[in-house]
Amino acid sequence: MYEGKMAEENINCPEDFYTQALKILNKSGLPFLVGGSYAVMDYTGIKRETNDFDIFCKPGDYLQILDLFKHAEFKTEISDPRWLAKAFFNKSVVDLIFGTAQGVVPIDDTWFETPYPAEILGQKVRLVPPEEIIWSKAYRQDRYRYDGPDINHMFLKKGDSLDWKRLLTRMEAHWEILFAHILNFRFVYPSEKHIVPGWLMAELIRRLTYQLSSPIPKEKITRGLLLAIDPYKIDVEEWGYKSIT
Repeated sequence: MYEGKMAEENINCPEDFYTQALKILNKSGLPFLVGGSYAVMDYTGIKRETNDFDIFCKPGDYLQILDLFKHAEFKTEISDPRWLAKAFFNKSVVDLIFGTAQGVVPIDDTWFETPYPAEILGQKVRLVPPEEIIWSKAYRQDRYRYDGPDINHMFLKKGDSLDWKRLLTRMEAHWEILFAHILNFRFVYPSEKHIVPGWLMAELIRRLTYQLSSPIPKEKITRGLLLAIDPYKIDVEEWGYKSIT
C-alpha cells in the first residue's frame, strides 16, 4: 500500500500529477492499464494535449485504488458507480475506468492476459490492448464525443499486428458497429483497405446478407442508448421505442 501524503509543491503541471498517480498504482501492486490519449499516442505516434489521464482497472479494485488516492490527498469522487471514478488536482483529472455506462464493455481478467509494456512519464506501465481500445471506443458516438478518428488511426498503425479474431469476438453481439467502423476506415484510407483481413470482410458481408432477408422485428426497438444516452432518450421516452442491448 502507498504510504504518505502528496506534497503539493511537487505538482507543477498535469504531468506531475499523473506521474504521482502512476507511482501510487505501481507501488500498490494492483493490476491497472493505461488507456486514453497516452495509449493512443504510444500505439500511433499521435500526440495531443489532454487534461485527463485514463486508468483502467477491474471493478473489484477501483474502490481500493480510490482509497489510495484519497490517502495521497487527491480529491476524489465516484462519478458513476457503474463505471467511473475520478481523482483531481486543480483542473487535471485521473479517470479511473472500470466499465462503461451502458455496461457493454466489461473490464475483466482477459484485459490483462497479454502484456503491452510501455514507459509513460518515466513510469513502467502496461497499456490497454489495442483490441480493447478499439472495442471501448467503438461505442462513443455522442454529439460531443466521437472516437472514430482514434479507431481509424489504430487500424492504420496497428492493423498488421491486430488480433482481428479477438476484436470480432469482443464485438460479436454488435458486429454491425465493427462493420461500420471498418467501412469508415476504408472510406478514409482507400489505399490502405487491405489492412482489414479479407476473411473478416467476407464474414461481415455474409452476416449482412442474411440480415437483409431476416424478418423485421414487430416491436419498435432501438439500440441507440448503447452509443449515446442523451441523444436517444427521446426514442424511449416519447417515440415509443424499447431499448435493447
